[in-house]
Amino acid sequence: MNILVTGGAGYIGSQVVLDLARNGHQPIIYDNLSKGHKEAVKAGLLIEGDLGDSSLIKKVLTEEKIDAVVHLAAYSLVGESVQDPGKYFRNNIGNGLILLDAMLACNVKYFVLSSTAAVYGEPDQIPITEDHPKTPTNPYGFSKLTLEGILDAYDRAYGLRYISLRYFNAAGADPDGEIGEDHNPESHLIPIVLQAALGIRPNIQLFGNDYPTPDGTCIRDYIHVVDLSQAHILALQSLVRGGSSTCYNLGIGHGYSNLQVIETARKVTGKPINVIEAPRRPGDPSALVASSDRIKRELGWKPKYSELDAIIETAWKWSLSHPNGYNKTN
Repeated sequence: MNILVTGGAGYIGSQVVLDLARNGHQPIIYDNLSKGHKEAVKAGLLIEGDLGDSSLIKKVLTEEKIDAVVHLAAYSLVGESVQDPGKYFRNNIGNGLILLDAMLACNVKYFVLSSTAAVYGEPDQIPITEDHPKTPTNPYGFSKLTLEGILDAYDRAYGLRYISLRYFNAAGADPDGEIGEDHNPESHLIPIVLQAALGIRPNIQLFGNDYPTPDGTCIRDYIHVVDLSQAHILALQSLVRGGSSTCYNLGIGHGYSNLQVIETARKVTGKPINVIEAPRRPGDPSALVASSDRIKRELGWKPKYSELDAIIETAWKWSLSHPNGYNKTN
């Protein structure tokens, strides 16, 4: 199939692009490169464009004979969404609508959404299942939940079928070490910890040590980026086979605290990692752990990386070969 991947030059998007190509599909990458990197695109055709450009999106959908869309072009920083919610609503909701309407105009009816565990907010139970109450605690989570609601309405009204994949914490890097996580500024815990191990930063900040968890720090379910990528391919296959629109959680099913991540990184790297305690960040739930039983049962998804040390090892391999990210002096 010809698959349009919005945000396909980003961390997760570039992995999806690479794995789509490995599975015989033709990825077409649509990215404005505000967050992504040309150097991360290892397969397919890269088209530079903005998600709000309806005319260009329609042109790409038509000329490239697009069969399905994988949408990964959302803003995704919790703290930033609290400080500037309008930015998140305009892009994650408004531009999402522009994309969906362009698909309808071009008769493209399969859509896979990169969603988030942030739609659940502070969980009532662990692990979180897909039918858990959805009460997001930040505008980022609200924006994704809103787009999911729009997708449900578009499915019922227009027959646009979708699968929403609610990620927990993406981590790791492609085992080949050619693509990995490179954000500016970096906001994810594992790459920040590895930057401290490399000496690129003198320390890391530990945001909050008074959460209602065993060691007082936040607990997260870390899922390897390759396992995330494979779920997108399974979702596309399901839709093409006639599968119903639905939502799936993507996680390992058990969580690790921030302190556990730091200690595991020390073991994997053999390096000292200095920690400075800092106040909680607004909008951060104390624990997010997924139940991924539904996607395992219905689509046969089987994650390859279930242990934190294996996830960090792939990220460390990428960090050693690309200490300053893509296309920079290493």
